[in-house]
Amino acid sequence: MKYLLASTCLMLGVLGGASASSAAECGSLTIASMNWQSAEVLSNLDKIILNEGYGCDAEITIGDTVPTITSMAEKGEPDIAPEAWIDLLPDVVKKGTEEGRIIKVGSPLPDGGVQGWWIPKYFADAHPDIKTIPDMLKHPDLFPDPEDPKKGAIFNGPQGWGGTVVTSQLFKAFDAEKAGFKLVDTGSAAGLDGSIAKAYESKEAWVGYYWAPTALLGKYQMVKLEPGVAEDSAEWKRCVTVADCPDPKPTAWPVDTIVTLVAKPFSEKAGPEVMDYLNKRSWSNDTVSKLMAWMTDNQASGEEGAKHFLEENEDLWTKWVSPEAAEKIKAAL
Repeated sequence: MKYLLASTCLMLGVLGGASASSAAECGSLTIASMNWQSAEVLSNLDKIILNEGYGCDAEITIGDTVPTITSMAEKGEPDIAPEAWIDLLPDVVKKGTEEGRIIKVGSPLPDGGVQGWWIPKYFADAHPDIKTIPDMLKHPDLFPDPEDPKKGAIFNGPQGWGGTVVTSQLFKAFDAEKAGFKLVDTGSAAGLDGSIAKAYESKEAWVGYYWAPTALLGKYQMVKLEPGVAEDSAEWKRCVTVADCPDPKPTAWPVDTIVTLVAKPFSEKAGPEVMDYLNKRSWSNDTVSKLMAWMTDNQASGEEGAKHFLEENEDLWTKWVSPEAAEKIKAAL
């Protein structure tokens, strides 16, 4: 019995020492919270899991895509950018990776950033023949413009958005005006959201620009129209993304690559358990859109959204962490 007790104490001491060592390795770190909702809630989720589950001392720093990724690539700060849309800065990310300052770790959103032209799900269900942009363009009568019902309406975002430029160019590329459509300027983000909400509440047809993941698509089920043509990256760069280019050609909208960026020095000291979590941690666009819809409806902060997710989705997040970390996180909620 004395031998068993001694062995038990020794084992507890080893495990406790390993846990303390893991915490010491992780140490203090900074997590970038970008200025949009999905990135805000993910940075808070990482903070809670790393602090409560792995004994880290993580703090959130407010950032945005360009300055945060540039700073990580040049200075190795902050330590983690949980939701980095790297297609916006391919050269900066490439240079930072090649020079050993940052590494790409998994993808928090494996579905990618999805932009395009969408229709309400109830409309898609009622019209199974309309699956692509060319299909939709055959039916301007099904999408009447509120101010000119003889024309079909395609709703665009506000001026200043990249997606607005692309929609305007694809409107020309697909000969939508010749097909009997008008391009509607919604004037603002609120105007665009309001046009979808109004259509949904009245169960009316709607087609226009939007993207995922977003709170609005978590609240209103929408279906993205397939482009009906292949992706042409050269054409995308040459003309589709250039506002004053006169002759755009049809092309598919590329899916934005989203990864977690980690500063190389932190990756080397964090320990394998922390890096394993960052590699495994991911959720679908549908999951995060529904979470953002809950946050919007409840005026919840990123921290409140993260805690709500942990409380409601134990079956998902426990697959990302070690059993020991999972117990500590559950105890902290």
